[in-house]
Amino acid sequence: MKGGERRDTAVDRIRAVFADAGCTGWLHARRCSDPRAATLSVRGDERVVLASVYKLPLFLAFCAEVDAGRLDASGQLRIVPSDCTPGPTGIASFRDPVTMSRRDVAASMMTVSDNAAADVLLGEIGTTTVEKLLARLGLTRTRIIGGTADVYQRLVEETDTRTTVEAFRALTDIDAAWTVSAYDPAYTSATIPEEMTRLLEAVWSGSVLSPESTAFAQQVMRAQVWPHRIASGFPHRGVAIAGKTGTIGIIRNEVAVVEFPGEYPIAVAVFTRAARADPVLPVVDAAIGEAARIAVTELRAPLADPRAFPPEV
Repeated sequence: MKGGERRDTAVDRIRAVFADAGCTGWLHARRCSDPRAATLSVRGDERVVLASVYKLPLFLAFCAEVDAGRLDASGQLRIVPSDCTPGPTGIASFRDPVTMSRRDVAASMMTVSDNAAADVLLGEIGTTTVEKLLARLGLTRTRIIGGTADVYQRLVEETDTRTTVEAFRALTDIDAAWTVSAYDPAYTSATIPEEMTRLLEAVWSGSVLSPESTAFAQQVMRAQVWPHRIASGFPHRGVAIAGKTGTIGIIRNEVAVVEFPGEYPIAVAVFTRAARADPVLPVVDAAIGEAARIAVTELRAPLADPRAFPPEV
């Protein structure tokens, strides 16, 4: 009973964090590779918008294609930035054409949320390949209906603007209450938080990719550069955060695995929808970190055999 009471208190505290930040929030967390399968959920079975979190299943589908021998990870791609999906990071910010290996394109997509890299990679493998991976893992409520370029094109059409820059400027107009497909999980790439933690657990348990690709996926996810969401809840030396953010307009998300040395890794997925349309909302970013901290703290436990998960930080 006392354990249940503590869990209820944690859920209430997470809800209060979201309310104080002025956002609607969804969260799911699970202890990875623990036979007791301890979890914590705050509306974790409700559909939510993926935003750039869609790059995670795309990345894993790419790794699975490499494992199957259908793609050469070291194969070179020549990319012209001016032909790419716009974005503030990665290839789209370059001035000159570049030649990169497929795995470096994949790494750029994950570490700096490179939109151009994501659409290049999606063009390489296609949405059907991603859907097959999701189906194999039983993630029936997760769907990828296109890449960033598709989302941006719809935004331009729905905001009656001419460019992506104008569309995003329109979305941040406080006086305009935009309802666009990018905010509705019925019309864009979507998931439920519980399936995202299940996906992360599959990666960390080694059950979805080869040992080599599992190590690569974990290494790339630990190299994500953004410290302002889930990582902000764990400013501790020796703690590794392996994650992927997602942002579009009022949508701010992150899914990650939090690794304390000598403990079970904990997968946590946090999705939010802000009440305000400001382009920068540090209070919501901080709420994602605090909600994750509460959930992870609730689920932390020492490994039954510390050799099973050697710390890699």
